[in-house]
Amino acid sequence: MSKKTERTVAPGRRKLIKQTATLTVAAAAAQFGFPAILRAQSDAIRIGHITPRTGFLGQVGEYGYKGAVLAVEEANAAGGVLGRKIEMIAEDSVNPATAVTKANKLVERDQVICLIGEISSASGLAIGEQAQRYKIPFFNTGCNSDALRGANCKRYMFHIEGSNTMYTKTIGTWQLQQNLIKGARWCFLTADYAFGHDLYKVSSRFLEQNGGIILNNDFVPTNTADYSAYILKIRQLKPDFVYLNLAGVDQTTFLKQYKEYGLPYQLAGGVMDTAPFWATGLDSLSGHWQSLWYHGLNIPSSRAFTERFVKKYGQPPENQAWGDYVGVRIVLQTVAETKGTEASRIVQYLEKGAEFDLLKARKGKFRDWDHQLLQEMYVVNVKDKSKSKDQWDIFDVVETVPGPKESLELIQPTQQENPCNLPAA
Repeated sequence: MSKKTERTVAPGRRKLIKQTATLTVAAAAAQFGFPAILRAQSDAIRIGHITPRTGFLGQVGEYGYKGAVLAVEEANAAGGVLGRKIEMIAEDSVNPATAVTKANKLVERDQVICLIGEISSASGLAIGEQAQRYKIPFFNTGCNSDALRGANCKRYMFHIEGSNTMYTKTIGTWQLQQNLIKGARWCFLTADYAFGHDLYKVSSRFLEQNGGIILNNDFVPTNTADYSAYILKIRQLKPDFVYLNLAGVDQTTFLKQYKEYGLPYQLAGGVMDTAPFWATGLDSLSGHWQSLWYHGLNIPSSRAFTERFVKKYGQPPENQAWGDYVGVRIVLQTVAETKGTEASRIVQYLEKGAEFDLLKARKGKFRDWDHQLLQEMYVVNVKDKSKSKDQWDIFDVVETVPGPKESLELIQPTQQENPCNLPAA
């Protein structure tokens, strides 16, 4: 077995008997309505997990892997699905070419029923094309590019991760309420690949449509080590806000160096993953950001997931861990309720508005015409260090967007904004 291929399988019978006494784990998986009795079947349901676990997104991808492992272990401890154990085969997709090779291997050799994971939008597009070719579902848990749900949408690709428009409209809705956009001057730093280009397009459009002034945008290569030239340009331009369209360790590197220069211009962002912010540390963080999920949410199911994750790994789940954990649960609920693994039936079930517990106040469901998961997001504020409980406690949740009485469509791209035209199944 390759060092970068890992399998997560059901425990042996003796260990399984011990684990059935762990009521908290069994109760968590029982929410799917899984069968209570484990029937003796040797054919496991195989899930292919594919995400970057090395490179500049590896830090975030590792959290996604851990979340997926926990979901599989909980399902197996509760008896599996349809009397069959769950086996997850994990691969590292460090770049788009590798992602294609690993996706083909998972489908052809390992015979997985679906693919789940990924963070890079460029790799996500490559995996989506393979999924469409093989007619096997791909659940995207970390790619933000609107194009994946738009011009490049696929019948067999579903999006648990929020799109760039969702992130932009979440923080933008709050900024509009606070009167922070009209007449304000903005400088952008943007990752120079598919995710960044797409995010700059939607975020700059939103700001300009609401009266913001774009002073400058610099496209930044991934893994940039020295941001001094960019920061000096920001100091010269004197904006009101710096809009950060970076990802992974590039966020961490920039935030630390920006703090060293002591510039007074407020930070805001296109996307926020908790891991790079944890790595930055509270001393170098400031501003309001948006998040798809946060371990500090005061929601019972969310707190319970966080407790189980901390018990297993010794630290709270990053928001990517939430994405892959929820993604596996969505797959297993779908298999249980369709009573099989046939790809076309899975697609039909998801398109007919099946609802899923997302560990949030409201359940979510996929839009039938672009396969984006409709769900709540959050505006968060960097926490006062004197009130932080530990190194992981970096945000206060300011508000949920959309609000409790608002449509979940509020932060979605409209059909006029989204050119998705799904091919036939």
